[in-house]
Formats: sequence, structure tokens, C-alpha cells
Amino acid sequence: MSLSPESSAGSGKVYLVGAGPGDPGLLTLRGLACLQEADLVLYDGLVNPLLLEHTPATVERTRRRSGEDGRVLDQDEINERLVAEAKAGKTVVRLKGGDPFLFGRGAEEARVLAEAGVPFEVVPGITAATAVAAYAGIPMTHRQMASAVVLVTGHEDPTKSGSAVDYDTLATFSGTLVFYMGLHRLDEIVTRLLDGGRDRQSPSAVISHGTLPDQRTVTSPLWELPAAVNAAGLSAPSLIVVGECVTERESIAWFERRPLLGQSIGITRPAAQAAAVIQRLVPMGAEPVLMPTIEILPPEENDEIDAVLDRLETYHWIVFTSVNGVAGLLGRLWDRGGDLRCLGGVRLAAIGPATAGALIDYRLRADLVPESYRAESLGAALADHVAGQRVLWARANRGRDVLPTLLNEGGAEVEELVVYRNLDVQAWPTGVVERLRAGTIDWVGLSSPSIARNVARLIACSGIDPATLRLASISPVTTAAAREAGLEVAVEAVDFTWDGILEAITAADR
Repeated sequence: MSLSPESSAGSGKVYLVGAGPGDPGLLTLRGLACLQEADLVLYDGLVNPLLLEHTPATVERTRRRSGEDGRVLDQDEINERLVAEAKAGKTVVRLKGGDPFLFGRGAEEARVLAEAGVPFEVVPGITAATAVAAYAGIPMTHRQMASAVVLVTGHEDPTKSGSAVDYDTLATFSGTLVFYMGLHRLDEIVTRLLDGGRDRQSPSAVISHGTLPDQRTVTSPLWELPAAVNAAGLSAPSLIVVGECVTERESIAWFERRPLLGQSIGITRPAAQAAAVIQRLVPMGAEPVLMPTIEILPPEENDEIDAVLDRLETYHWIVFTSVNGVAGLLGRLWDRGGDLRCLGGVRLAAIGPATAGALIDYRLRADLVPESYRAESLGAALADHVAGQRVLWARANRGRDVLPTLLNEGGAEVEELVVYRNLDVQAWPTGVVERLRAGTIDWVGLSSPSIARNVARLIACSGIDPATLRLASISPVTTAAAREAGLEVAVEAVDFTWDGILEAITAADR
């Protein structure tokens, strides 16, 4: 379904989308739909890059300050780009931190689009005042403490002749004061509030990097706030909150209790399959770091797969040892116009719950899932069922050959079918390598023997000391492969899944 008739009738359209304050889970459903339909996404520096995983579009970061690459794109250039791309027929998402119309330049961009006759839509986002304060356990209003809120910019347009902020009035305001973008002027803000008559003991807080894994909060009486913030070394982006509601943090702060808060965890599985791990990590307070070591691709030719699909009913069992195997075989079946009726009475075996879940996506239930999620256990579980029967194993172009050996020993006739390719990634992104060298990635998850070997290879190529890394292994087989490759594993999962990896990391960091 397209987003609007306007965007599908030959002319482009611009969506000014609020990305929220940082936590990728705070994107609205409308914002998600826009990203999924976009041809081009222009995003600003406060946007969490994980949100870009939701779009197939070309993505570009806009900069109003000089970045690592030296590029600067001023607001006029951004405006011109939005107009030009839309007039070229593209669906453009301008993805902005927080809400587009609250202390951003969304209104300026909307005006330019309107004057140029470009169709546009504003998609509000969750703003920092509500989200960041809530993640710090600070309500904006309270029946006994505050019945009103004032949102104030701590960074006004430097070209204006004077300040539009009336600090004398704010000083006597009885509700909650919230200052955006004011960390660099904290001393001045506090001084002006005190000079205006604000009680020096007013409960106050600064929340740095709110809703993100590195969120930090400092509370103090107003007069001591600058010194407390300096001592803590807080950095922008930050939110300043002044008012009685700050006292509620003592009892209702919740975000800081997340089990992996502040931990950065490297996800080494293919980028296209990282979403499930990201969805587990973010609610635990961790920072997911994408560092894929393998790439999953379809076979170069489908002739062998098609030949097998034409005679699926001749097999007694189909064995799947990965989610990719399910997608490779059944996805091709669907693409050719077939469906589950083609399976007839074939029974299905899955190596673990994730693979069984992939079958459920095709409305199929696994007949057999071993208690331990490894090839040895799967082979042992199948041994009593496959004697004299034909078994099809949907597999990758490479991997361990334990399973067919066990099944052949059990009297089965095993046919192996490559339904996807597993290829090595040749290098990690520069940013990942720099973080590994700096020691700012706390854990790296190893979820298969091939991934363990690839991590060792990429570490060696990047000149990283493996002794500086904490590695979490999914299974004893993976641990053995890591050690053979010269890596030392710090923790090993009991449950051979990514959930098991996270449970092992959580236990180690208690």
C-alpha cells in the first residue's frame, strides 16, 4: 500500500518525520510506514542509525557542522535538496530527531516545500521533554507538584538581536521548566533563574543521552547543578529539568535498572538477520553494534533446487538446520507458484526453536526439534525415525557434515541440497574497527563456528589484540572453533540461542 495518492501519481512527496529522542522503539507507526516507502532518506545527526534498517531507500546524513569527512550542508542546501528530489518524482523522508516542529527546523522546511508547490506531510515524533524525562523517572506534571510545563530552548538563533526568553518570568513559574540544547549555557541559565528569584534549592536534573544505553542523569539543588554536571562529565545532547517533579526520580526511576544498560554488544550474524537480536538488546538497555562476519546470498543457479521441488513428495523427511535453509527452500517453492500442499506427507525436522519459528511463518509445524540445538542432537533424535527412509537436508554451501554422517549411520538415504550461500565478509566498517581498537565494544557474540573463525580472521586483518575482547559463545562447538582460531571465550551460553548468549552476558556482568 502506498503512503498517499499524491506520492504514487508521478510526482514526489516529502515526509517530515520525527524520529523520537533516540530509542529506536519510540518511532511512530506512521514514521515506520514512511521509511518503508521512501526512495531517499535525509537524516540528521541526532537520529539513531538503527532506524535506517527499516528502509530500502538511499540514506544520507545531513550535517550543519563539519564532520569526520569535512562535509557541511547548510539549511538552505537541505531545503533545495528536498524540493529537487521531490520534483524528480521521489518519495523523500526528512528524518529528524525528536519532533519536526519542536525546536527543530521542520517549520522552515515545510514553508519552503509549500512555497515550491511540493506535496508534504508532517509526521510528529516523540519529543525529548516527555520521553527523556520519563526514562529518567521524572514526570512533567504531577497533581501535587506541577500543573503546567514550559519548554524552553537553551540555544537561540545567534542572528537575533536579543533573547526571546524571559528568565524573570520563568524564575517565578510554579510548574516544571524544561530546557532543550542548553548544556553549554548551563551556568548562565542557572544564574539567570536565581537572579530572577528562583529558589536555589529547587530540585533540578540534567539528563544526558536520554533513552539511549549511555543515558546518565545528575540531580541536585538548582544552585549546585553546574558543578554537579561538570563533575559527572555529562555531554550533549542533554535535557535540563527544573521543578518539584524531579524528586519523583528517587522512587520511580526505571530505565537505569535494565540488566545490560550501557553495554555495547557486537552482533556478528548477517546484517539482514540482526533485527531479532536488536529487538532483544534494546529493551535490555544495551547498544547493538552491527559487525557482520558473513553474508547470506541465494544460490547462483536454481536448477538443482527446482529439480528437487518437482519431486518433494518422494522424501520422507526434510531437515532444516537454519532459518536460512527454510527461507532458501520454501521461499523458492513459493516463488515458483507452489505452497505447503506440495509437501504432501513429508515430515519436517528443525535444529532449534528459531528454525522451527521460521517454518511457522510458512504455516508449517516441525515434527521434531531436539532438546539441545546442535547437529549431534538433531541426528540422534532422528536416528529412530529415518532407517530406510529418504531424507533431504536443506543446507548452506559450506558447514559441518556431522548430520549426514549420523543419518547415514542410522540407515537413512540422505540427499544434501544447497539452498543458500554463506560467504565471508572481507572487512568490518571503519567505525567498528576503531571501536574495537578503542575498547568501546563491551562484548562480541559468536553464534556459530564459522562466525568464530571469521571473527578471528577479521581481528587479525584489522590489527586488533584479541586479548582485549570479551567474547560470548553460543555453544561448546562454537567455543572449540574460537579457541582453535586463537580466541579466548569469556562466557558460553547454556541455551544454544542468541537469548542464551545474552543470558550468559547478563550473568557475567552482575
